Amino acid sequence: MTQTYPISRFPVPDLADLPEDIRQAIEKVAEKSGFVPNVFLALAHRPAEFRAFFAYHDALMDKDEGLTKAERELIVVATSGLNQCQYCVVAHGAILRIRAKNPLIADQVAVNWRKADLDARQRAMLTYAEKVTLNAQQIGDADHAALERAGFTADEIWDIGAIAAFFGMSNRLVNAGDIRPNDEFYMLGRQ
Repeated sequence: MTQTYPISRFPVPDLADLPEDIRQAIEKVAEKSGFVPNVFLALAHRPAEFRAFFAYHDALMDKDEGLTKAERELIVVATSGLNQCQYCVVAHGAILRIRAKNPLIADQVAVNWRKADLDARQRAMLTYAEKVTLNAQQIGDADHAALERAGFTADEIWDIGAIAAFFGMSNRLVNAGDIRPNDEFYMLGRQ
């Protein structure tokens, strides 16, 4: 017997009842992915917050300069693993597998990025992302110097910190709302 679980502990609006701009944004994502990610529906019950959340998300994650799209997803999966956020590990793990063209990397990074198949640059990046996630108050010159030695620019270092910080907030919001990952995410990028 199959059990159906709610998407969120908070109200989930019907797509047809949403403001036009939000409905169009969700439909665009559904057209691209083949389904509506649950986080979009769960956050849509607060339209102003939905707009602000996804505006900052897109500003951080959709850039073509600086960090690669796969590096950005590595940060999300590592920090989401540290924050024990099932939704973000599963959803962004799927995106990471696709962008890195590697069916193993997301699971390795989510469980323990230190044992994952990463290069020295990626390790430096995730060391910093972890410190932003768990001990940001301790960040200092040595942390930035290590990233510079690994080849990161000042803008890329900002992005590493901003992505880790943004997903720290996102992880907490998703965990507080009991937002479930879509079943479709689990198999994406594995074959």
